[in-house]
Order: sequence, then structure tokens, then C-alpha cells
Amino acid sequence: MLGIRGNSLGPFLTADSVERAVIRADRIPLGILLMLGATVMFAVSSALSKWQVAEYSFVEVLFFRAIASLATCAVLILPRTGFKVLRTNRLRDHLGRSATQATAQSLIIIAFGLMPLAGAVAINFSSPLFATLFAAIWLQEKVGLARMAALGAGFIGVMLVAAPGADSFRLGAVFALANAILFGSVTAAVRGMTTTESAETLTMYQMIFLALFFTLALPFAFAWPTPFDAGALIANGVINAIGQYWWTRALSLAPPSAVGPFYYFMLVWSAALGFVFWGDLPTLALLGGSAIVVGSGLFLLWHETSKKPLPVDESL
Repeated sequence: MLGIRGNSLGPFLTADSVERAVIRADRIPLGILLMLGATVMFAVSSALSKWQVAEYSFVEVLFFRAIASLATCAVLILPRTGFKVLRTNRLRDHLGRSATQATAQSLIIIAFGLMPLAGAVAINFSSPLFATLFAAIWLQEKVGLARMAALGAGFIGVMLVAAPGADSFRLGAVFALANAILFGSVTAAVRGMTTTESAETLTMYQMIFLALFFTLALPFAFAWPTPFDAGALIANGVINAIGQYWWTRALSLAPPSAVGPFYYFMLVWSAALGFVFWGDLPTLALLGGSAIVVGSGLFLLWHETSKKPLPVDESL
């Protein structure tokens, strides 16, 4: 098909690609809805984890979550892809990424048990800032003045969130910050792997290795749960997997610049759940620091997406 020339769309767009872009734009509301749904699922899963880690070890909580998430993702992905989704030449990279992810998840679950839910979530939102830093180190991406400013502001926001409160709050903030750093490194690693691996392959190997890691660790920290608690532990994994699936679908239906900002609604749900179930009232430092962290993340999102044209969903 001949390209459309002599207009503002540029010389490389075809009528077919423009039609696809329009269809993609029409699907942005659904992508936003899925992203909002994902934030609710993630907030509920985090609240369940905070409640469960008070009774059971973080290893046991994450074991049940990993097994249930693996089963749920297999049901959602394998009927569409079959086992060919597991074909890869980068097994070592998947293993290393998942080991880092397992450590990061352990740290955030411990943080949930030591500090208010909203505070841990707010600090976790600094992970895109660390992803930018690791991308500059590992992927040789240019940082630039804008990125440096966002990194500096985000770090100030994290310090505001982490500073107030008792010693347990500060210790929890250390775990939450360590999780953000590791999760940022995982994000940078995924950016480097997407050149050869599909989202489904990345998700399945992550779930497989996480289930394996926490299964191996389980004998050292296992206590028989009550039937009700066992059901809640499994439900946590299912809820988390649904959130992950909706998050992935949101990004496939709409560009990150359209749906990414709505991810920060997770902080709203987390603050509400923390108040309802634990009586946690947001402090001025938490609100101010969270605003700075979220603002830094949104600025980075705008800065990155403004340099790129609207992506076309080739699956349409």
C-alpha cells in the first residue's frame, strides 16, 4: 500500500497503519479501565500480604502467592500460546531476573509488616527512577539533565516518606527502598530482554522461577495454615495474577503515556485500605513525599513518551 505523503502524518505511515492507530486510540478507555482494575487488585493483594505476614513467614506468604499466580497465568496464557511460549535462548537471564525479583518481593512483604501500607507503596513507586539509573549503567542509555532532575526530586520524596515515625517505620522504609532499587534493576533488565522475549514468555518464566525459589525455601519457614487462612493465601495469588494480567493487557491496548499515570491510583487504594483495616492516617510528610515521588515518575513517563511517536498495535 502506498504511504500517505504531503501531510503532517509523515512519509512513513500507511493508510493501514493510520487505521490501526485510530483503532488503538479507540481502545484507550478500555486500557485505562484495565489499569485502574489492576491497581485495585495490586492494592488488595498488598493488604492481604500485610495481614498474612503478621501470622505467617514472608516465605510462606510468597509461596502460596507464587503457586496461585503461576496457575492463574498458565490458565490465561497457555490456551493462546501453547508451550511454545517457553522457547527461549536466554534461560540464564530469566533465572537471574527472577532471583532478583524473588528478593525484591521478599523485601516489600517484610516492609508491609513494619510500616503503613501506603508508605511502603509510595516508596515502591520510586522504582522507575532506579530503573532509569540502571538503564544508564547497563544499557548505556543517556541520562540527561531532565532525568537527573527527576532522580534527584524522587530521592527527596523518598526521604520525606521514610523519615517520620518510630524505628520500626524507618526499618520498614529501608526494606521498601531496597525493594524499589532491586525492582528498578529488574525493570531495566526486562527492557533489555524485550528485544527477544515476548511479554508472555517473560511472565511465564518469572512465575515458574518464583514458584521454584519459594518452594525450595518453604521447608525452612512453614506453619500449617488454617483452612480459612489457606484460602486467603491462595486468593492473594489469584488476585495478584489477575492484576498482573490486566496491567499487561492495559499496556497492550493503549500507549504507556495514556494508561501509565493511572497506575498511581494504587496509592489511593492502599491508603484507604490502610486506614480502614489498620487505622493508618496519612501524615503530611507521607502526602508530600508521595506527591514528589509520583510527580517525578509522571515527569519521566512524559519525558520518555514525548520523544516517541504513538506506537501501533500490530496485533490488530
